[in-house]
Amino acid sequence: MILALGLILLCQLLGEAIARGIGLPFPGPVLGLLICVALLALRDLLAERFPARVPAELRDGTVERTAGVLLANLSLLFIPAGVGVVQRLDILAANGVGLVVALVVSTVLGLAVTAFVFTAVARLTRRLGPL
Repeated sequence: MILALGLILLCQLLGEAIARGIGLPFPGPVLGLLICVALLALRDLLAERFPARVPAELRDGTVERTAGVLLANLSLLFIPAGVGVVQRLDILAANGVGLVVALVVSTVLGLAVTAFVFTAVARLTRRLGPL
């Protein structure tokens, strides 16, 4: 489990280092998630061809179980952020209207894009048939 947790944290660290080092306007943890997915895909490919090269802890589902434990306790990781928000209620009050407008606009925009993509995929599926 330590190796799996180390791999997950290493991927997040790499993502953060790449995003900050290159100056990408992209969240480091999201880039780390993409790196982790690529490493897991590479792991599966290597495990098929060279089983002795991939440690057993990475082949037996330990990474997946460790990620499941992290996801099961994800709400605990938001407590520090919530405390930070409560400590800065004065800033929220000063910028409340702008925050509400940004939330409403981004929510409506997200719903519109989702509906558009769903409609486009549904039309394409009807035209091409099931894959």
